[in-house]
Amino acid sequence: MNEQNTAQTKSEEQEEVLKEIRQLENRKKILENKQRNEERRVRTRRLIECGAILEGIFPLAPNLSGAEVKAFLIALSHLPGAAELTANLSKSGDTP
Repeated sequence: MNEQNTAQTKSEEQEEVLKEIRQLENRKKILENKQRNEERRVRTRRLIECGAILEGIFPLAPNLSGAEVKAFLIALSHLPGAAELTANLSKSGDTP
């Protein structure tokens, strides 16, 4: 009888440990989802801010398609001095 009780106790302990593992795995998934959502929120905010700046500087921007804006920015990047300006901005963190 004692062996049967010991086996049952070990089985119950194992079930408790497995339950705790499942709970921790679920908690991990929840925390990963929260982190991804926060990263997405930060990226979205950054993109909105950059888009607002672009529209403020270039009034035609709201009427352009994404491909047109891309082509416009590529053309700007090929202007003389653009590469140096970009390199200096990324090093110093300053604005022009």
